[in-house]
Amino acid sequence: MGIELDDHSQFADYAHPERFVSAAWLSARLGMPGLRVIESDEDAFLYDIGHIPSAVRIDWHNDLNDPVQRDFIDGEAFAELMSARGISRDDTVVIYGDRSNWWAAYTAWVFELFGHPDVRILDGGRDAWMGEERDTSFAVPEYPRTEYPVVERQDAPLRTFASQLLAETPAQLIDVRTPEHYTGTEEAAQDGGVGTLRHGHIPGAINIPWGNSVFPNARLKGKDDIAQVYKDLDPVVPTVVYCQLGESAAHTWFVLKHVLGFEQASLYDGSWAEWGNMVRVPVEREGH
Repeated sequence: MGIELDDHSQFADYAHPERFVSAAWLSARLGMPGLRVIESDEDAFLYDIGHIPSAVRIDWHNDLNDPVQRDFIDGEAFAELMSARGISRDDTVVIYGDRSNWWAAYTAWVFELFGHPDVRILDGGRDAWMGEERDTSFAVPEYPRTEYPVVERQDAPLRTFASQLLAETPAQLIDVRTPEHYTGTEEAAQDGGVGTLRHGHIPGAINIPWGNSVFPNARLKGKDDIAQVYKDLDPVVPTVVYCQLGESAAHTWFVLKHVLGFEQASLYDGSWAEWGNMVRVPVEREGH
């Protein structure tokens, strides 16, 4: 059985309030049996300079990716990762991180690919916790090893591949990057991000930057404000999101799925890092 939900009034309006917790809720329950806290950052070393007490680290790059194939780990490797971190299948898992929870949302999405029953995001992530000057720790917790079951990853319907986009443009395709990256300006091409040989966007995509759903302090806006951002979209038709590397689009996927209740939201995790380096794929770019 999972731990009781956070009854914060803002979450009550969300389509899936069970997927969100506040810093106050989490602080009051640290150390509770059946609760595991995970930090997942863009900068994995942030964990070393202070983290939420009892939190373990999952490095999206080293822990979630297959060391040989360019893909996620399989069910056996995921079970080993969970067992080594002391996480059971029936644990409530709360994930947080830097960059407004980009990689925390990405990690939560991977957990959902493996069907972990109770995965939640700390609203505001690391910034919210540190901003409220809550307790931190340098200690790396050591939990007894568990026997997490081997559950094969189910990519459909939460994951979309380039081959699917080439075969058919989804009803709604959202590029969540900056307008400069979307239009493929020279400034965006030279900004030092993930290297791609072509710049622009996937034909048929509209541009709704991920940051429209959050406040400057990284916390999510209320449902009505977020709904206004996506007011021109249909929540019941297939909707695919992408960005540069998959991380900020995972944040948008989490918002669409769990705040607004989009029924067929999917993440193209290959994103522009893949599409912008592929041969003979269509690209739209401003002025071309």
